[in-house]
Amino acid sequence: MYKDYFTVNKLKNSQISYGFFSKQSGLSKKNYDSVYYNSSNNDKTHFKKQIELAKKKLNLEHCNLKLLNQTHSNKVVSINKNNVFDNFKADGSITKDKFIALAVLTADCAPIFIYDKDSSFVCCLHSGWKGCLTNIIKFSLKQIIRIQPDTSKVYAIVGPCLHKKNFEVDFNFKNQFLATNPKYNCFFFDIPKKNKYFFDMRSLINYQFKSLGIKNIHNVNLDTYDNEKKFFSHRRSTHLNSLPTGRMLNIIGFNKKIS
Repeated sequence: MYKDYFTVNKLKNSQISYGFFSKQSGLSKKNYDSVYYNSSNNDKTHFKKQIELAKKKLNLEHCNLKLLNQTHSNKVVSINKNNVFDNFKADGSITKDKFIALAVLTADCAPIFIYDKDSSFVCCLHSGWKGCLTNIIKFSLKQIIRIQPDTSKVYAIVGPCLHKKNFEVDFNFKNQFLATNPKYNCFFFDIPKKNKYFFDMRSLINYQFKSLGIKNIHNVNLDTYDNEKKFFSHRRSTHLNSLPTGRMLNIIGFNKKIS
């Protein structure tokens, strides 16, 4: 059966449901043919329908879906029944509530899901280069280990994002990372005769998890730039002078009602 979202097939957890949705999952028109809403360019009614459709596909109809006002930060908020309808400027969320699902919107940045073997929490992150630079993963793990101190039970999944061969950056960009951690040098690759570099964001994210003791790391190893039929890409739209672009929806939650 055709699915318009991506998962890691070998990861099985009967209580956790998640999906990295493609651009082919939407109802909106033109550049916004995705589960995406922009107040000046898209239809709010479509957006609500798309959310409900995505929740149904993941067996999360019983959940309130929590989206964030994403700001390319390292802020991670804890969501519960008392604040689920509040507006948060953040790029990560964590919940233990079985009736809340978490989501981020992406179009080159990496969507990241984290959960544990005991199904005691779920976490959803939005990490572009700024999230990597300020290490949003470290800030999420500080909260996670309070819930699940056994890191051997923690699983991380990095979804579709911009890959190295399409992530061209300059020296100033690279220097910001080296000033933060000189070991990050290995994630930059010289581009001959251009005095520029390719940045391997996915590998850096994996490294940040490993350096914090997380070993169960999985990847949906797809490039948003190259896969035009499947994904929106802000960088590709910039190069094609076709901005603005849509965003893909990425959702994780508990797929069973627990009274």
